[in-house]
Amino acid sequence: MKTFFRRYRSLFTQLLLGATLGLIALQTQANCLDQARLTGVNLAGAEFNARKIPGEAFTDYTYPTTAELDYIAQHGANIIRFPFLWERLQPLANGPLDKAELGRLRTTVQNANSRGLCVLLDVHNYATYHGYKLNTNLPNGTSVSSAFIAFWLALAAEFPDPKTTIFGLMNEPAAIPLVDWAVIAKQTLAALRKAKATNLVFVSGGRWSGVHDWFAGLQHSNSTEFDDLYDPLKRTVIEVHQYTDSDYSGTHTEKTGRGCLAADTFDAKFARISDWAKTHGQTLFLGEFGVPPSSECLLTLTRFLKLMQSSPWRGWSYWSAGSWWGNYPLALSGPKQPVAPQWGRLKPFFYNPSKLDGASPPEPPEADALNQ
Repeated sequence: MKTFFRRYRSLFTQLLLGATLGLIALQTQANCLDQARLTGVNLAGAEFNARKIPGEAFTDYTYPTTAELDYIAQHGANIIRFPFLWERLQPLANGPLDKAELGRLRTTVQNANSRGLCVLLDVHNYATYHGYKLNTNLPNGTSVSSAFIAFWLALAAEFPDPKTTIFGLMNEPAAIPLVDWAVIAKQTLAALRKAKATNLVFVSGGRWSGVHDWFAGLQHSNSTEFDDLYDPLKRTVIEVHQYTDSDYSGTHTEKTGRGCLAADTFDAKFARISDWAKTHGQTLFLGEFGVPPSSECLLTLTRFLKLMQSSPWRGWSYWSAGSWWGNYPLALSGPKQPVAPQWGRLKPFFYNPSKLDGASPPEPPEADALNQ
C-alpha cells in the first residue's frame, strides 16, 4: 500500500509540475491582441546601412540575439518595434520574398514571441523603394505604391497570426506629400482587410509623424487626412513619433544644441492630439521617442510616459535598443553593459496587468467583422 501511495504521489507531482510549466509557457507567449497596452522598445539593426543593398547580414546589418530579447523582456517590455528594409526582404518589386531574409525575420518573431514579446514589423523605408518614391513608378513602369500593397499582402501571408505580429505599414513617410501617403495607407489597409488579414495595423502619420506638427498645414494636415481612418475590425492604430530636442529631430545633445526641451513644453501638444483622437475615434501609439541621459532629458522622458498612461494611447516603443549603437546617446544598454539611466525611467511604466487589481484588458474586436 505504501508503495502504491508513493507512486501515486510521484505521478501527481509530475502532473502538477507539468501543468505549472505549461501555464508559465502560456503566460510568456506573446499576444498582441489581448494586451490592453503595448509598451516596449525599438530593437534596431536590421535596417542599418541602407545604402548597402542588399548588404551582408551580421556584417552590414544585424538581427537580435536571444540574449538581447531576454534582457528586454526581463525589464518588463511586452512589445518590440522591429525596423527592417523592404529592399532586403523583397529585392525585386512584386517578386518573391528573399528566403534567407525571411528566415531571419521569422526566427526573430519566434524568439521574441516565446519571451512574451509582440513584434511590430516596421518597414523602415521613409516611403521609398530602391530610391524611388512611393507615389512614382519604377523605370519599368511598375507603380511603386501598387508594389508596396502587394508586398504587404505577401508579408501578411507569411505572418497571419494576429497574436504574434503587428503590421507597421511605413516608418516616417517623409519622402512623399502627406496627402499621397494618406491615400496609399488607406488603400493598403483596405487591401489587407479584403485579404482577410486580422493583425493589428499601425499607420504612421505623414511627414515625420510628429506629435508637435500633427495639425500643421494650410490645407492638409495629419489631423485632416487621418481623422476618417476606418477599419472594419477596429484594429488599426495611428502611430506618431516625438523627439525632445529643439528641432524635434532626436539628433541633438547638450554638445550640439539643446538636447531636451523642458517637460512642460509637451503637455499641450499631447493634450491636443489626445483630444483629436478621442473626438474621431482613433487610437494612438508613440512609435519613436528617446532622450540623452542628462537629468533634464530624463525628466522630460518621465513626463512623456505620464502623458500616455490612458486612452487614447495604446502604448509606446522607446528609440532605441540594439547591440550596434555604440555611443549613440539615446541608446538603451544591452546585456553585459552598464545599465543605461533611461531604463530606470521606462521600467515603472511598462504595462503589467498584475498591478491592475484584477482588472481585465478589453476583449479584442471580432475578426468576423471582415465578413459583414
